[in-house]
Parts: sequence; C-alpha cells; structure tokens
Amino acid sequence: MTDRWPRWTLAAVLAGTATLYLWNLSASGYGNTYYAAAAQAGAQSWSAWFFGSLDARNFITVDKPPAALWVTGLSVRVFGMHPLAVLAPQALMGVAAVAVLYATMRRTFTDAVEGAVAGLVAGVTLALVPAAALMFRFDDPDALLVLLSTVAAYGSIRAVRSTSWRWPVFVGAVVGLAFLTKMLQALLVVPGFAAAYLTCAAIRWRRRVAHLAAAGVALVIGAGWWVAAVALIPADSRPYVGGSTDDSVLDLAFGYNGASRILGQDSPRVAGGARTAGVGRLFTGEMGDEISWLLPAALVATGIGAYLACRGRLGRVERAALVAWAGWLVVTGVVLSYMRGTEHPYYAVLLAPAVAALVGLGSTWAWRWRDAWGGRIAMAALVLAGSSWSSLLLQRNGVRFATLVMATGVLAAAALSIGHRFTGPGALLGAASLAVGSVVFTVATVGTPHHGSVPSAVVMPHGRATAAASWTGDEQDDTRLADLLAATDTPWSAATNGAQSAAALEISSGTAVMAVGGWGGDPVPTLARFVDDVHAGRVTYWVEAGGAGAARPHGEVVRSQNHSTAHTREIADWVAATFPPTTVGDSLVYRLS
Repeated sequence: MTDRWPRWTLAAVLAGTATLYLWNLSASGYGNTYYAAAAQAGAQSWSAWFFGSLDARNFITVDKPPAALWVTGLSVRVFGMHPLAVLAPQALMGVAAVAVLYATMRRTFTDAVEGAVAGLVAGVTLALVPAAALMFRFDDPDALLVLLSTVAAYGSIRAVRSTSWRWPVFVGAVVGLAFLTKMLQALLVVPGFAAAYLTCAAIRWRRRVAHLAAAGVALVIGAGWWVAAVALIPADSRPYVGGSTDDSVLDLAFGYNGASRILGQDSPRVAGGARTAGVGRLFTGEMGDEISWLLPAALVATGIGAYLACRGRLGRVERAALVAWAGWLVVTGVVLSYMRGTEHPYYAVLLAPAVAALVGLGSTWAWRWRDAWGGRIAMAALVLAGSSWSSLLLQRNGVRFATLVMATGVLAAAALSIGHRFTGPGALLGAASLAVGSVVFTVATVGTPHHGSVPSAVVMPHGRATAAASWTGDEQDDTRLADLLAATDTPWSAATNGAQSAAALEISSGTAVMAVGGWGGDPVPTLARFVDDVHAGRVTYWVEAGGAGAARPHGEVVRSQNHSTAHTREIADWVAATFPPTTVGDSLVYRLS
C-alpha cells in the first residue's frame, strides 16, 4: 500500500483539476466566438477543418494555424455545436498538462518518493495558477500550446536520460505541432531544452549536436508540412490566409504573429493602452494577477538549484531539469516583458508550467537538504518570497486577509529556520501561505464567465476594466436574423464587415457567412470580386456589423464597429448605394438579390 500512495494522490489531484476546470463551464457560452465559429465550420466541412477556416465555404482562415481547431472541430463534429463541445476539450487539455508535468517530475528524480512529491507539488501548482484556470476553460489556442509545450518538456527530460536520438526527435516533432498551434510562440521553450541536452546528456558532444540537428529537422517537418500544403494548393482552391498581407502562412508567422507582436510593427496594442515594457510587466496589472503569485518563489527555486548544481549536489537529470525549466521561464518571461506589439495578459499562461515545475523542484531540493542550516534557510526563502508577494497582490486587489497571509509566511519561515523539530509544521504552514492567494484568484476566475476575444482572469474590486466584456456581435442573440439566414440556399447566407460579426452569425444560424476584411482588415474580397459573387448569386444578404437600430434611408452608409479598412468601407458603400435596407431585429440587413 505504501508504494501506491503516489497513484492515489495523483488520481485525486487529476480528479480535482477536472472538477475545477469543468465546473459550470457552459456559463461562458462559446467563449471566443471567433474560434467557436471556426470549430463549427470545421465540423461542417473537412476542407474548412484542414485549413482552419472561419466559414464552412472556405472564404478566409482564422489568424492562427489550425491545430487547436482540429481538436475542437472534431469535438463539435462528434457532439454537435454546444458550448461544452467547444470548451470541454480545453479543460481536458488542462488535466492532461497536470498529468504530464507530474510524469516529467517523476522522471527527473532517481528517488521515487522525491519524484512523486515534486510531481504532486508541481501539478497542484499548475492547476491553481489563475492564468491556467482561465485558458483551460476558454477556446483560444493557448490551452493546446501549453499542453504540447509540457509534453515537449517531458520528452526533453527523457532525452537527457536516454542516449537515443529518438527522444530529441520526439521533442522536435511536438514543438513543430505546437508551431501549428500558435506559431513562433511555440519556439520560446526551445532554447532551454537545447541547452539542457547540450550540457547534461551523457554522450559525446558530436552526438549531442547531431541529435539536436535531427530534432531541428523534426521540428521543421512537424511545422512545415501544413505550411507547404497551403503554399502548394492554388489560391483559388483554398481560403485566404487570414492575418497575412500576401495570402501566405509564412507572412502570417513572421509578420502578424511574429515581428508585429514583438516589435509592434503595424500591430494594435492591448485594449486600454500598452503596459510599460520591462520585467515589471509580469508583476503588475492583469498579467500580475494571472501569473505572478508564485513567480518570486520560482526564481528563488532557480537560485537554490543553481547553488546546489555548482556544489555538485544535483544529479545529471536534475541539472538538466533546472536548465530546461529555467530557460523556459527566462526566455518566455523576457519576451513577454519587452514585446512592443499586441501583448494580452493571458499570454502569460505559457509561463505556468515553468513556474510550477521550478516550485516543485525547489521545494524538493530544499526538503532534501533540510538537515543542514542551508536547507532550512532555502525553505524559509521560498516561503517568504511567495507569501510576501502573494500578500502584496492580495492587498493591491483589496482582499482583507492579505496581512494574515504575510504573518503566516513569516511564522512558517521562522519555524523552518529554527530546527528539525519544527520543519514539518513549518513546511505545511508555508505551503498554505504560498497557495492561498493563487487559490483565491483561481476559484474567483473559475466562478467568472468569460467571453470575447481577450479574456481576463477575474474582475477586481477596483473596477478595473477588462477586455472580457468586448463586443462580440449583437447578431448572435437575434433569432429572427438567424432564421432568415438559415433559410437561404446560397454558398454564403450573408456577408458582413468583419470576423466578429461573421462568427456570431455563423453560430446562431449554422450557415457560412463571408467575413469581409477578416479579423483585422484583411484585403479580401476586392470590390470587383464581391460584386461578381453577388451577381453570381453566391451571397444572399449583407448584414451591418454591430447592430444598426432603425433602418436608414436608402444609400446612407452605417459604419461598422469592427476593424474598418478602405476596401471594406468601399464594399459597404456599394451595398448601401445599390440595395434598399431593412431592419431585422436590431440589425440592418440588405438583400443582395
């Protein structure tokens, strides 16, 4: 029975994580309707599923590669279009990420008990990070990105333990699939993994380099096969690549989802204004509330590991784990801190596995070292770093028991420093002081419905605005408009100016809707192409995005609430000048035939 306790404890952790992430999940509706509509399109058309199209007739793709949509599209195809069919896969990815992180910790330590403890600490920590609770209950691609990155970390540890080329190749292939989830963001974990293998694998340098080269080839193949497929298919036989300027995946990867986000070139900033660049970004505002609770403790754990490694007190695989996870944390943290383009707070969820792993590693190393004065100081430092920052965050957000958290952390640190007799109680008290802030915010996040394109963890007492309330399209709740579109028999039931409105119309009507201008003003269709589609009877209605209220005089143009560009305005002008409007519910509608 003694050797079975890790299994039973892990089962309890996974069951608790599943309950936390699945509880009242449908309260968020379809979450991000943009990706939900694409999942519906993928369920209706295998071609749309393959390309990641926003509509089943393949007019335009979403502004990300399709790997995450492959999962939700299959779920909707099997279970039908329902909020749980869209959101439950993300929650299950969260449970899987906790399990994989546990397995990674078990493989890191030669002592089975130490590995189990480190895995349980890391798994619970990951499950209770507010950013993780947010994104594993939402249908953005980040859930799959975090899971695949954690799987790659598992493969990295297995690669160091092994002398075979197979595990490095496995890591490369998984990172390649992660690239097809969120492009260049997937590569942020690679430097840490490569450094761990180069410095800690028990084989000759030439073989290490050769194995990493093979991993690089696997990464290129894993990421490039879909890119090549899209490039080889004629443009008129596939959807336009949303977010690109030249209808190519590479431009999307290195432009809109690359340099634009990091350098801020032609990129809209986060709603409410950009945060000041620098490491303080991770500790302030919404990003601080979502990820930073145990970030100081993770940094202290990194220092503990570095000290023990320099003293020769860590095994080879443990050193590799330190390099891999610390590299993940530092590289990702620096990019998130200094990127000058679009920087949404929920991007910080990619830090969650690294923070959790380092807390698990540092706690286990300090506990192993507890009989020495240095070990007790290390445990006290972990507790003080985490509890003091947690207390400050709670105080900043108006939580009344913030001082109690600080006092508990100080008491725990004192008990850990005194001696062996108080180590156990001090560790339990310290764990409580470390966890309480993150737990409170995670529970509050789970209890808050999340909608829109930029979800936030939880609305705080100060009344700080959150992007979760951003406009998603009044048309989604208009049953009369939905019935009108559902009765059409043209390839596209309607066209509308922008992807948000198109997504809402698709979900409500179950039809394909042409998103003129895509998500952020894509140059499709041209006016000439749109006129041809109308004259050929491919589109039945034009719906003004955002709800128009009473009908306007014939020829008067109603401006869109979506992203507006010259060519989308040109199309809207032509529609308004050519066809008479009518009001359906709260929407201004033009019949194009």
